[in-house]
Amino acid sequence: MHDFLSLGISESSIKILQEYGVVKPTPVQSKAIPSIIEGKNIIAQAQTGTGKTLGFVLPILEKIKPKEAYVQALIITPTRELALQITDEIEKMIDHRSDLDVLAVYGGQDVEKQLKKLKKNVQIVVGTPGRLLDHIGRGTVDLSKLSHLVLDEADQMLHIGFLNEVEEIMKQTPRSRQTMLFSATMPEEIKTLAKKHMHNPEYIQVEKTQGPAQTVKQMAIYSDDRSKQATLIDLIETHRPYLAVVFCRTKRRVSKLYEVLSRNRISCDEIHGDLSQAKREKAMQRFREAEVQVLIATDVAARGLDVDGVTHVFNYDIPQDAESYIHRIGRTGRAGTKGLAITLYSSRERPTLDLIEKELKIRISKQNLGNAKKDQGKSKSSSGKSQSSKRKNSHKKSKPKTTGDSGGRRNRNNKSTEQKRNWKSNDESKKERGTTRKSENRKSRENGQKNKKRKSMDSGMKSRSKNGKRTDSKGAFKSRMKSNSKKSGSGRNKGGNRNRQK
Repeated sequence: MHDFLSLGISESSIKILQEYGVVKPTPVQSKAIPSIIEGKNIIAQAQTGTGKTLGFVLPILEKIKPKEAYVQALIITPTRELALQITDEIEKMIDHRSDLDVLAVYGGQDVEKQLKKLKKNVQIVVGTPGRLLDHIGRGTVDLSKLSHLVLDEADQMLHIGFLNEVEEIMKQTPRSRQTMLFSATMPEEIKTLAKKHMHNPEYIQVEKTQGPAQTVKQMAIYSDDRSKQATLIDLIETHRPYLAVVFCRTKRRVSKLYEVLSRNRISCDEIHGDLSQAKREKAMQRFREAEVQVLIATDVAARGLDVDGVTHVFNYDIPQDAESYIHRIGRTGRAGTKGLAITLYSSRERPTLDLIEKELKIRISKQNLGNAKKDQGKSKSSSGKSQSSKRKNSHKKSKPKTTGDSGGRRNRNNKSTEQKRNWKSNDESKKERGTTRKSENRKSRENGQKNKKRKSMDSGMKSRSKNGKRTDSKGAFKSRMKSNSKKSGSGRNKGGNRNRQK
């Protein structure tokens, strides 16, 4: 087993590596570092997470001339995030040195700041193709004395469509340069580019069969489009990842999923091309520092994403091909650590999943959460039934035994007859209560009718006097008697007077 010292790395660099916990070189580092130090052109095919960044950074730092104030090494990356990550790795290694400097050149950043730093002694430039061509056109980046050229993630640059820009940049460099090409896969277009621009390259392949890392457990879960969001939320709550990356097909789907997960109180952030560079850098920083547990991203934005501690990868949208699948799940299980990659697929996407398995010569275990939940429900119900039957049996066992089955039946019949008698007595008592209540109601009704009749008679007996005053029946009778007596009295007086006159 090689160590860094035997590979040609200086003791000062080894001490810095040890401070960051890097003690032994990975297979790709063991094969690439000696060849690069010797000045050979190399084509290294290694999947992400194998330590290939240090595989070209360490030997380049050994060969850089600190006193020379011009661009000696150029590293081209497909994305801004990968450019920043490589720049961070270089800065860690040269932090104690004042004679070396590195600059990240990418779109979305203030050009004036880049121009000011380019005027200083910058020996290493890391950038994306578009912004590099911009600086070459401005005359602010001179590649005429370039010694080392690195094409990192070359297959992804082909996928994005940057190969023409990369060729334009390579034309601005001297043919005497040393060229290093790193790629997870090796499409024919990349091989053609290598033959055209690389002289007698050395081919390095870490694994014969290019596939996912063995430390990554892979699963595929069936889910239609309508239930995808609920399925993902259920998976996140079930597995509780320390850090997880969720891949979506488009920027719009990233934003929509981010809103849904945020509403469900899942600590997450989003990263895609429509966000400003400041927001993307802030999202990456929060994810690296574990301030958020879930990062939702597109393939392009997460390309080359190298974050320690990513435990889970969720393919919310299935990858379009085997290469994208390798790059996605390569975010976890890095440097020998274990990881879990879960791919959601529908019946319409099943052929794509089968094609990925066929190209990678692997078998991904498939599950259906709906059926799993049904099975769990059945097992719970069956266990509940068994427990209830056990309770019944125990209850039967606790009953006192009688001699023979006939005795038990007699006891049951006796109990049933007693219960019937009790029910009959209860019914009879209820009927008696009902009849008494009915009789009481009838009596009260009759009394009410009598009272009404009395009141009506009293009101009929009432009358009004001549003066309009209301009197009772006794007063009316007295008034009649007085009027009759007066009439009779007047008749007598008249008769008396007549007799006297006579």
